[in-house]
Amino acid sequence: MSTTINPPVLVGVDGSDAATEALRWAAIDAVRHRAPLHIVYGIGAPMDFGPGIAFDPIDYDTYRATGAAAVNAARDHATAAAAPIGDLDIATFVIDAPPIPVLLDRSKEARMLVVGTRGLGAFRRGLLGSVSTAVARHAHCPVAVIPEPENDKADRLLGPVLLGVDGSPSATRAIEVAYDQAAHREVALRAVLTWSEFNRYTARDDMQKEAEELLSESLAGYAENYPDLQVERLVVEDRPARRLLAEAEYAQLIVLGSRGRGGFAGMTLGSVSQAVLHATDCPLIIARP
Repeated sequence: MSTTINPPVLVGVDGSDAATEALRWAAIDAVRHRAPLHIVYGIGAPMDFGPGIAFDPIDYDTYRATGAAAVNAARDHATAAAAPIGDLDIATFVIDAPPIPVLLDRSKEARMLVVGTRGLGAFRRGLLGSVSTAVARHAHCPVAVIPEPENDKADRLLGPVLLGVDGSPSATRAIEVAYDQAAHREVALRAVLTWSEFNRYTARDDMQKEAEELLSESLAGYAENYPDLQVERLVVEDRPARRLLAEAEYAQLIVLGSRGRGGFAGMTLGSVSQAVLHATDCPLIIARP
């Protein structure tokens, strides 16, 4: 299948538990969209320099053998994860380059890039690894950051897709992704827009009304494309990151734009998306353009 017609879901693996969960999520997303799954292992050889540090030649054959074993195991995991839904077209790649530049380059032609919250060597829950942080900031496609599952969060599988809206161009891309994800999962979409009392000359009732109108305008036109999708709207006075994190307790997925109102092309991640990315234990899509 041409990747131009149906771009692949791209997932990076490194043999860690977090990467395995990201792989499972990516496989299911790919089969739902009838898209191929590309599994990538980037050979990032550890290198330290400094006084008194000896440098040994890198044994790339060993690294390649480790990578081959990792992607072969990943193929089996992906096939098993997708099996209850349908067949999955899988391609695997072991590349002689560090994972971050490899994933960023391949994200130019991907539907979605999927990574775990942390890789091998992470030492505490909630710590984002260097790969997940870098690709969330700089990828050329939407990025899904997937935490390891928690037993007490199993009921999230019945929860809605949570969407943060603020009227920015970046949020428009997030809206498209969120509607698509909710429709394929056959769950409700919960769209959240917050406002704060920054203008003392505007009454709270007027600010609430303006915010409701902004949300309606932002979602206009999507109903006809998704007539069977249940959409819940929440407009409330609050700080956006705090409200989104509270709502995420009952959601199965969060979708946010990469930067908010007032952002510009040179920015990497907006303050809200970055705060949620580092604080949530719910799967999160940063809807990069």
